[in-house]
Amino acid sequence: MAVRVSCGRAFMLVFILAESALGLVPKQLARHPQIVRNALRKEKKTDEILLDRSYHHAAMRLLEGGEKRGRPDIVHVTLLEVLGTPLNSEGLLQLYVHTSDDHVITVDPSTRLPRNYDRFVGLMEQLYSSKSVPENRRPLLKIRKLSLEKLLDEVKPTKVTAFSTAGKTAALRDICAKLASESKPAVIVGGFAKGHFSRKTLSLADEVYCISRRSLDASIVTSRIIYEYELAVGV
Repeated sequence: MAVRVSCGRAFMLVFILAESALGLVPKQLARHPQIVRNALRKEKKTDEILLDRSYHHAAMRLLEGGEKRGRPDIVHVTLLEVLGTPLNSEGLLQLYVHTSDDHVITVDPSTRLPRNYDRFVGLMEQLYSSKSVPENRRPLLKIRKLSLEKLLDEVKPTKVTAFSTAGKTAALRDICAKLASESKPAVIVGGFAKGHFSRKTLSLADEVYCISRRSLDASIVTSRIIYEYELAVGV
């Protein structure tokens, strides 16, 4: 996607929901009774369903790093927020979901995700199976095995800014004013409920900021960032 021109200036915001708690049931949990029962209800194999703490809480106690996994709802709500913004409607945003197991979902700006959570889960399970949705025409969603580092190498942003409670405190308006001076800045927000970015992810950012003393939901952080950025660039 090429950089677009708006308000007399060329720019494009790259938004990445990183280390997201979205993924299929891992092999080590495939035989857990809770997983098996859920797969039978969905008439799917255990390795074809999304890991979801709402249904697999007991099984996930056995999973190392489980506190950062099994929350597809975070991705669902955040994507709905991003896709509905004026910035996206103007074609001035590139949207990616990076998962905790190093998959990357590329989201076309014209995508209209189902608002019903169960339908969203079904769509993600279909995506993992077919690698693109829809399959018979230009895909709106594509998934591939790819690290965050390699994604950034492909996207080639002019600056990478991550948001984390472990970052330095700054006013969001000031941060977005800096982003607005870049032609293609990348913003990284965590797509998980608890914990922090890995050291590897933090090392990929030029700057890491904290915008609240409280831990905020990914969707809240996202909506605030995009709104302030829109104000800064005049969208």
